[in-house]
Amino acid sequence: MVFAVSVAAASAQSPVFSDSQESPLAALLPEVAIPAIDVSPAPAATPLKGERIMGVIPDFQTVRDPNAAFVPLTPKQKWSLAFRENVDPFNIASAAMAAAFSQMGNQTPKYGEGGTAYSKRFGAALADFGTQNIFSAGLLANVLHQDPRYYRRGPGTGVLKRVVYSASRIAIARQDTGAAAFNASGVFGTVMGIGASNLYYPAPSRRVSVMLGRLQSSFTGGIMGNLMSEFWPDLQQKFFHRKPAARN
Repeated sequence: MVFAVSVAAASAQSPVFSDSQESPLAALLPEVAIPAIDVSPAPAATPLKGERIMGVIPDFQTVRDPNAAFVPLTPKQKWSLAFRENVDPFNIASAAMAAAFSQMGNQTPKYGEGGTAYSKRFGAALADFGTQNIFSAGLLANVLHQDPRYYRRGPGTGVLKRVVYSASRIAIARQDTGAAAFNASGVFGTVMGIGASNLYYPAPSRRVSVMLGRLQSSFTGGIMGNLMSEFWPDLQQKFFHRKPAARN
């Protein structure tokens, strides 16, 4: 009771200021300038494009504008890119065609001849492309923090320099920071995919020489793909009068 009375008494003796009045102590306090806080939003993640070379071949992995500000892909976008390419109708049709060529003369993978052999080759072709893509653009690109996209050099330099640049991107990639680095995700992802094919390839097609030949074919195909991604927008603009996108 004594404590309660004391608190009540202290409260009664304390002056009460209205909203229009200022406490005398407030005039004695220095004014403090509150710095402005930058609340501008962070750069938005670059959306994946739906561009196609000649209207058919998927070119989702290409940043066409060489002057575009660098914005790294999120981990989800890297996985999305890998799966999107795996289920693209053109890539599935390419696997069917590759299986047909392999069927001629019982080439690698040597499943034999006939309808059953072709279905195995078709399944193997889908698995080959799918595993290499998932290991490269999905798994290793996230683990090693690398960007699986191809960045065009653009028409600002000579044709020969652009050809050399396109071929070199097999070995050189961008980190998520934008810095250039060895393309470990692309190279080792391809190697891992070819190694995984030993799980379903027949014994005659599991030799080291066969795997090295497939590795060479994969890298050659990658260079050809880079060249098409590099020069197709120029051809598109020149012959079809389509202006390139301002930003990718």
